[in-house]
Amino acid sequence: MKKVVAILVFVLAFVVNSNAQDVKTVSLEQTKGEFTQKNLTISEGSYIFEIANNHSGVDVGFVLIQKGKDAANPENHIKTAYVTQVVAEGKTEKSNVTTLEKGEYVYFCPLNKTPQYTLTVE
Repeated sequence: MKKVVAILVFVLAFVVNSNAQDVKTVSLEQTKGEFTQKNLTISEGSYIFEIANNHSGVDVGFVLIQKGKDAANPENHIKTAYVTQVVAEGKTEKSNVTTLEKGEYVYFCPLNKTPQYTLTVE
């Protein structure tokens, strides 16, 4: 019985570790009124969005929605992509893990009043 439990613990640890390795990071930087990375293409999968505030002049955030949906309606926001806290001047914050399927998305920052940029998932 102890061997079975040990094997199950080992297998579970391997599965959890394998899943953690599948999460990629997308690093984005905001300056005054814009993101420096415009129109990204990434592959389908799980991501953490890392948002840096590089002298934007205001606290910044991050909103991601499917293209074609109303950006002004928070119901359309992919909430896991929100940074876990507002990004202060000179700081970097991260989102939770967000799984994206193939398609087109739009990202922007309403606090920094950036344009909307396209994120394509292939």
